[in-house]
Amino acid sequence: MEKQMLPNATLTLVMGILSIVGCCCYGLPGIIFGIVAIILASKATKLYKEEPENYLGYGNVQAGKIMGIIGVILGVLFAAYMAWFIGQVGWEALQDPEALMKKMEEMQNQ
Repeated sequence: MEKQMLPNATLTLVMGILSIVGCCCYGLPGIIFGIVAIILASKATKLYKEEPENYLGYGNVQAGKIMGIIGVILGVLFAAYMAWFIGQVGWEALQDPEALMKKMEEMQNQ
C-alpha cells in the first residue's frame, strides 16, 4: 500500500504559523489559531500512532503543534500585557492621542 499524507498535516502547520503571526494582533487570533493547531495535531498524532507505516507528514504535524503551543503562550502574554497597559493608561486615554501622550510622559517620569 502506498503511503499517504496525514489528514490536516499541512493545515496544522499553517495554523501553527498563523498562531505565531496572529499573537501580534492583541493576542486573540494567536490564541484561537494556536488552539486549532493543537487540536488538529492531536487528532493527526492519534491517527499516525495507530498505523505509522501508512502515513507521511508527521513532521508537519509536530512542527504545527509546537508552533501552536508557542502561539498560544505568546498570545496569552500579549493579551495580558494589553490588559495591563489599558489598566495603567485608561480606556479614555487610548481614544485621545494627546491624553495618551500625557499618560506616557507621566509613566516615564515615575
